[in-house]
Amino acid sequence: MTDKKTNTPSPTSVERARRKLMEQQEGAQRMAEVEREGIALRKNMERLRALRLAHEAEQAATGQAPAAPKKRTRKTL
Repeated sequence: MTDKKTNTPSPTSVERARRKLMEQQEGAQRMAEVEREGIALRKNMERLRALRLAHEAEQAATGQAPAAPKKRTRKTL
């Protein structure tokens, strides 16, 4: 009883390999997309921080007290 191995892959193994490759490519694309979203988020936060600091500096220069944060109210059911 000798088992002979063929050099040609079976259709199921070819399909499995194709699916694995597609999943790897989709994962890489998603990781790149997440990274781009993170960069955009940090860039927006930096822009908003600069605006806030400029506004606070303007208020300090004119002698106005900084505005107190608004108190949050709870909605009743």
